[in-house]
Amino acid sequence: MYKLSSIQCVAPFTFSLCTLSFSSYSLRFSVRATSSRAMASHIVGYPRMGPKRELKFALESFWDGKSSAEELQKVAADLRSAIWKQMADAGIKYIPSNTFSLYDQVLDTTAMLGAVPSRYNWNGGEIGFDVYFSMARGNASVPAMEMTKWFDTNYHYIVPELGPDVKFSYASHKAVDEFKEAKVLGVNTVPVLVGPVSYLLLSKPAKGVEKSFSLLSLIDKILPVYREVVAELKAAGATWIQFDEPTLVKDLNTHQLQAFTHAYAELESSLSGFNVLIETYFADVPAEAYKTLTSLKAVTAYGFDIVRGTKTLDLIKQGFPSGKFLFAGVVDGRNIWANSLASSLNTLQALGDIVGNDKVVVSTSCSLLHTAVDLVNETKLDQEIKSWLAFAAQKVVEVNALAKALSGQKDEVFFSANAAALDSRKSSPRVTNEAVQKAAAALKGSDHRRATNVSARLDSQQKKLNLPVLPTTTIGSFPQTADLRRVRREFKANKISEEDYIHFIKEEINNVVKLQEELDIDVLVHGEPERNDMVEYFGEQLSGFAFTANGWVQSYGSRCVKPPIIYGDVSRPKPMTVFWSSTAQSLTKRPMKGMLTGPVTILNWSFVRDDQPRYENNSLWLPCRFE
Repeated sequence: MYKLSSIQCVAPFTFSLCTLSFSSYSLRFSVRATSSRAMASHIVGYPRMGPKRELKFALESFWDGKSSAEELQKVAADLRSAIWKQMADAGIKYIPSNTFSLYDQVLDTTAMLGAVPSRYNWNGGEIGFDVYFSMARGNASVPAMEMTKWFDTNYHYIVPELGPDVKFSYASHKAVDEFKEAKVLGVNTVPVLVGPVSYLLLSKPAKGVEKSFSLLSLIDKILPVYREVVAELKAAGATWIQFDEPTLVKDLNTHQLQAFTHAYAELESSLSGFNVLIETYFADVPAEAYKTLTSLKAVTAYGFDIVRGTKTLDLIKQGFPSGKFLFAGVVDGRNIWANSLASSLNTLQALGDIVGNDKVVVSTSCSLLHTAVDLVNETKLDQEIKSWLAFAAQKVVEVNALAKALSGQKDEVFFSANAAALDSRKSSPRVTNEAVQKAAAALKGSDHRRATNVSARLDSQQKKLNLPVLPTTTIGSFPQTADLRRVRREFKANKISEEDYIHFIKEEINNVVKLQEELDIDVLVHGEPERNDMVEYFGEQLSGFAFTANGWVQSYGSRCVKPPIIYGDVSRPKPMTVFWSSTAQSLTKRPMKGMLTGPVTILNWSFVRDDQPRYENNSLWLPCRFE
């Protein structure tokens, strides 16, 4: 037993971190922490694909007719169970349900509301896989619904198509079913719904409906369905409910903000007896939106992105509703770097001084959907770099460690290891490249402008290439065939020699060149058969990049990407495209176009450094300037 003033703490206790176990160490408390309280931790959402893309393969097998709906449902249920158990074992208090999806959470909401476009010939009742996946992917007779980016992430959602004649009905009980499913497993979850106002603001007018149609005019038509869902959740035993309203971070007009006031006033009686959390993320909540949000009587708690929404902290300092909960998103849900636990704890303690320690809940800045799943699966990743990272599974542990520290149970060993890893990253010569720093500092305004004007360049180009008035070309990449993927895998696995690999790629390029000449294309491309991915291919040839084996992130549906990790200043040790471009040009007398993935695309499709402002990742430009 360890004794501090009038507080008694039992030690040792065991704290799990992936496969590591810390035990039998003494505890030290600061004066601030002596008023111990129950730990309050929360996760906004979690990746769905599984640590090794189990859901992706199950979905594609089902779509190909190789497995049954029951087999797909079994994989999905196993993944949900594993996620809930993982969070429960880590000590998370507010565990989300209904964030799992077989395709997309907005599409799930469309199904819940029965807002199925007429072209899918849905005749009512519970929406099944046939209609659901037809909306997502289309079928032989009708196209899919539009897909667009989820705010500024690389995730894509299915855009609802709405109009004045849409008949809404409660057509998918998924939210309630998953709450009950978790409850049977002994996990009491917080059901998550896309909020009614954000759902409408993220929709578009259906085909044939005037673009000027007010989507918010449908609010009173969808609220009855939300009431039904809330009633069923209450009957099932739910005590908390989370509404995701991320559009509150946008610059909304008065009419749009009034829709929030109206919607939650209309839901107030239905929400009686619930603790209601409205979650925002991805940016600051503007002052007017903050005022609207914190004035909602039906709401018990507010979730804010404290990582990107730094100005929101000022709004909280200026005033926060008495007695309400603050779900503070201090653990980054958009990137894969380890949290600065000491810095986050300081922020949380400052927030506790404002709103009350017992009203602060430690959370992620947004859903962990946007990060890779579990660092434990990265057996080949450089150990030094690995120590700087935290994927979704590790972020769950970070959230709980911060909650423990805030409640007076700070894990000194875990915090010390975190501080050592951050110091290692800060001082590592692999992060800062002096030559790159000098080159970036030497850039002048004139370096961003061409030395000759457009007309002079056009004249020079025409004299050299003699192109027709309207020359033809293609974007660049040709389909990556099964044989091509097989050969690349065999080369990486050392099953074929480099000589054999290069010979195969040259043959692919030759076939592409011949095809384009037969089609009388004016400016040719080589088809890029040597490139595994338009970003990964270049990152693998640049210093300052690291690559994972299983760091997959969902882009849409079953489509996953494996973003490179930019951990340091970027430089180019050797030419990246010259060999293949010159090889391709040697096969034809027509002009061959060289192709580089632009640095802005590489930046946006990678996990970028968080130790400097995003705009300072300018070293990415330097390697491409001289290729």
